[in-house]
Amino acid sequence: MSDFLQIENLTAGYNDAVVLSDLSVTVERGQSLAILGRNGVGKTTLLETLMGNTTVKRGRIRWLGEDITRLRSADRARRGIGWVPQEREVFPSLTVRENLEVIARGTHWTLERVYGLFPRLRERAGNYGGQLSGGEQQMLAIGRALMTNPQLLLLDEPMEGLAPIIVEELSEAVRRMCADEGLTAIIVEQHPVLALSMSQHAIVLERGVVAYAGASAELAADTERLDQLLGVGKSPPPTR
Repeated sequence: MSDFLQIENLTAGYNDAVVLSDLSVTVERGQSLAILGRNGVGKTTLLETLMGNTTVKRGRIRWLGEDITRLRSADRARRGIGWVPQEREVFPSLTVRENLEVIARGTHWTLERVYGLFPRLRERAGNYGGQLSGGEQQMLAIGRALMTNPQLLLLDEPMEGLAPIIVEELSEAVRRMCADEGLTAIIVEQHPVLALSMSQHAIVLERGVVAYAGASAELAADTERLDQLLGVGKSPPPTR
């Protein structure tokens, strides 16, 4: 069994509210995993739980052989888990270069590597974070996370609200990070076909439990099953 990331019988949520129920997932080193499901089924909650931002009721999270279930978010980041939240959270009053340098750990991911992945950031290096477009801010948010030299990168809705040309650039960058750099990524994305194209494996959540786990390519090819799993044509459940 892999010792990279193991989520074992996890029940978690926010205060007294339970969102994830007895959930188990194993992620191998170098694997890219898409998390799919309708609104409110626990996709973002799973990422938040991996970062230590929810209340764990039962179960455990093992990372590189260590039980990190009760570990603080900052300690998880220091152990190599990177986080790109939906809100992006770049520093608006710092330049692009300063945004990257302020968080740098100076090993594998350097300014040049990030600029190579996102040439737009090199062009905008002297601009303030608040002057960037939404797509450029998302590139910067991913670049900032990479500068912490993560072994695992969590991406929450990275393509939300972006123009198609930017979505294409970002999705290709995610593929390159995983294929060329050997980075492990867990991706929550509202567009299932796009999410499956960026990942090797996928899980589909339904009411906080895993309803499907398998190869992304197989699920992408079986459109009828994908529609059934995502409840296409049905009313979505209440969101949290």
